[in-house]
Amino acid sequence: MPIDAAKALAAEPRSSEITWDHKDVQLYHLGIGAGARPDKDSPATDPDELRYTLESRLHVLPSFATVAGAGAPAVIRGLSLPGIEVDLARVLHGGQSLTVHRPLPVAGTATATGRIAAVYDKGKAAVLVMRTEVADADGPLWTNDSRIFVRGEGGWGGDRGPSLRLDAPTGEPDRTVERPLREDQALLYRLSGDWNPLHADPEFAKLAGFERPILHGLCTYGSTLKAVVDTLLDGDVTRVRSYATRFAGVVYPGETLRIRMWRRDGAVRVAVSAVERDDAPVLADTVVEHA
Repeated sequence: MPIDAAKALAAEPRSSEITWDHKDVQLYHLGIGAGARPDKDSPATDPDELRYTLESRLHVLPSFATVAGAGAPAVIRGLSLPGIEVDLARVLHGGQSLTVHRPLPVAGTATATGRIAAVYDKGKAAVLVMRTEVADADGPLWTNDSRIFVRGEGGWGGDRGPSLRLDAPTGEPDRTVERPLREDQALLYRLSGDWNPLHADPEFAKLAGFERPILHGLCTYGSTLKAVVDTLLDGDVTRVRSYATRFAGVVYPGETLRIRMWRRDGAVRVAVSAVERDDAPVLADTVVEHA
């Protein structure tokens, strides 16, 4: 079996130093759609977008934590750990959760420590939970959990793990917004460090079972958090405490995201779909907890 669960879980955590500055933050924000006109009636240069794109006003969207340091993303790093040997073409990013311990600085140096926190047997697939904890000289900054699905690697009789499915939100959403994506959105986003050819190479995408390159799930993840912050959190990124989602379907560059939001006590429930494909689900079981 290419995945040795016991070996993966027993492996020593790996630590590395990461650094970033305002240019990395700005590039990430542009990669998730910042600076674009949210609708045809918006000004060509929206002043509110400058907090994502202009260094003198810059704040950091917490989902930047998924790319900070410009190293290989957790989905790739997890495949190089002891006990893990799988084909990249059979790998899908199944879900992501982020806990923010302090507001992210515009520039910083920190230590990132990664390990396999869990290995689950889903029958037709294995699920790896790759945990990355990041701290600087002042203490913890954030914790990221990436759920990595490896198709065809389940069935050894292991623990299926907990269900992360939530009851669907009820009632009409408090807000619904649409966010168009650029045709070259994946090519721009990958400059923040995720070089998986699935998002750029048509031939590789076909090998993986897709008609053409798909958008990074973490790009949709970032775009969605930005919409929640801008729409329901008064544009204040420091209010975000945690953010979790399940990747329920693919997005193709050039499509439009429909983002529905329901206010809850201390949280926002979110559902995201692709407008051009009859509201095909994209993100599900999505919760932003906030101050």
